[in-house]
Amino acid sequence: MSVLKYLFSKSFLKTSFRIIITALLFFLILVLFLRLNTRHGDFIVVPDLIGKNIQEFESQLNELDLEFIISDSGNYNPEFKINSVLDQLPKVNSKVKQGRKIYLTLNASDFEIVEIPKITRITVRQARKTIESLGFVFGEIEYVDDIARDEVISISHEGNDLKEGDFLKRTSVIDFKLGNGKQ
Repeated sequence: MSVLKYLFSKSFLKTSFRIIITALLFFLILVLFLRLNTRHGDFIVVPDLIGKNIQEFESQLNELDLEFIISDSGNYNPEFKINSVLDQLPKVNSKVKQGRKIYLTLNASDFEIVEIPKITRITVRQARKTIESLGFVFGEIEYVDDIARDEVISISHEGNDLKEGDFLKRTSVIDFKLGNGKQ
């Protein structure tokens, strides 16, 4: 029997028809199964939690059947209450499925405490970059007699001298005593 005759024979056509019907049934069952199990089209709009504390948003998320995970305490932001939400993921008004986890970043209770690095005997330009990169505020400059012009002789905070290894809250103002180039 030639190949062409076999392609048009009743047995080949019946077998091909059965394969096509079986594939269509499998595809329809798969689509129906996925629709039921993935809840396609069912979603919840994520509420705005920014600025709310745990007591305020916990009941709201429970009503919507959403879970929350506190992923981090961010840097202290004085514009927000302590332990209030600074950021959330997924973002506000995102569409999510029931039971989704909302990741929250909370406001820390105070500014982070940072160790003072070695600042003395370097130029004021280097000291300024170092201090500002750590989150401190560059304060006032006072010149004192020292042969090294614009070199940091000492640093202080609110009148108290600081040295390498001391700890200070981020955003604290640090004042500088610099050499004026005279002996």
